Formats: sequence, C-alpha cells, structure tokens
Amino acid sequence: MRTITSIKNAKGKPPLTVITAYDALFASLFDKKVDMILVGDSLNMSFNAQQDTLSASMEIMLYHTKAVCSGAKDTFIICDMPFGTYTDESIALKNASLVYSQTNAHAVKIEGGVERAHIIKALTQNSIAVMGHIGLMPQFVRSEGGYKVRGKTEEDVLKLIEDAKAVEKAGAFSLVIEGVVASAAKRISQAISIPTIGIGSGVDTDGQVLVWSDMLGFFNEFQPKFVKRYLEGATLVQNALDEYIKDVQNRSFPSIEHTY
Repeated sequence: MRTITSIKNAKGKPPLTVITAYDALFASLFDKKVDMILVGDSLNMSFNAQQDTLSASMEIMLYHTKAVCSGAKDTFIICDMPFGTYTDESIALKNASLVYSQTNAHAVKIEGGVERAHIIKALTQNSIAVMGHIGLMPQFVRSEGGYKVRGKTEEDVLKLIEDAKAVEKAGAFSLVIEGVVASAAKRISQAISIPTIGIGSGVDTDGQVLVWSDMLGFFNEFQPKFVKRYLEGATLVQNALDEYIKDVQNRSFPSIEHTY
C-alpha cells in the first residue's frame, strides 16, 4: 500500500493512478490495483443525481468513506472535504478530525490555493494529511459562473503556479490539478516538488484521476472531453437486466440448478 512518503517520492516517476469510489463493493474491486482511492464529493452528482457537489454534507462523506475503507483495506484512501466544512481553521480541524476518528481514511482533500493555504497548514500541523486541489474547482462552480477551463492566459498560469506553491508550502503531500490547459499543468508540475494528479489537464502531471462511473461508462448524463471510457458499463448492465426479465417471464429462470 502507498504511504505519504512513497507518494511524495513518486514525483517524476511512473505516473500515479487514482480512481474514485463511493461504496465497499467497487472499492474492493479497485483495492491493491490503483495507488490511491478518492472518496470524491463527485458522488453527489453521479451517485445522488444532484446538479453539483455543493449539497454533499460531512455526514454523507463520512458514510461513504467508511464504506470505501471497509472494501479497500490495502489502498491509500482520501476523503473529499465537502463544501462549507473548512471555511476557517477551527471548523476545518473539527471536520477533518472526524474523518480520522470515524473512518480509516489516510488523508483529506481541500479545494483552493493561496486563499486556503492557512487552512491546509492548520491541518497538517495537527497531523492530518492533506491533498490540495487547484484549477477548476467544482465547489466554486456557482461563484465562478460555471465550470471554466483554467490556464488559458499567462496571468492565470502564474496565479495557478502561485497557488500550487502555497499549497506545497502549507504541507500538502500532493496536488490535484483539474481542468487546466495541458501546457499550464506541465509548468505547474515542474514548479513544485510534490506530485500532481491531473484530471482534464493533460499527460504531463505525476498521475491521473478519474471518476469511476465516468471511466467505466455507468454515468450517461454527459461525458466530459477528458474522460476515456474503458467499459460500457451501463449498456452491459441493461443487457443483463433484459436477459433476466426475459428468463423470468418465459419461466426459464429459476431452472432446476437454481432451485432447492
């Protein structure tokens, strides 16, 4: 299993693999295969069918993190801190401490750069490991008027580099870079010594993360440009369900081999 030290030491080496999970069943399938599992607040959209991540609560994240930890006992697990749970140092420490006391997660993830560095520092100084997150930040979607790709101008690239350095200085062990122009993400990765995990930010980061239901084709509402589908999961499930319905209706199931 990966540790904070081995993750930090992965900088510039074969890319780290990260996937989201929200329950014990899928977490058990991902266990020991990926380097890290993120219990992302993205579950509020793909799992709870909400419009954005903002209504995910601490209670919801703790519930799903417990489940993931039960299913993946040999993988480094990160819990996303939901919107409104780290507005200041005291609130952040209280809520992040719940993650450590009520689950077996190894770290938390916080969105924000320079403006959140003091919060990251407060957590890391209290023995809570933090993964940072800059670029396109889903928890900022309403205040920024939608999901906007970052790093399109030199000014914005320099701002992102400043954010990354602030997050690193505050003690984060790694950094998610989401929705950033590939050339900008490369510069950000080169500017800091902790590993960067890209999502929609090109190939020149130190690792990649995808939402499991996007990658495996279970979420059909929309498909972001950066998502590669490795399985048509929804189609496979629906085809299997059609077969089950057919077998029940024509009384071929249960057969003798499935009957006591």
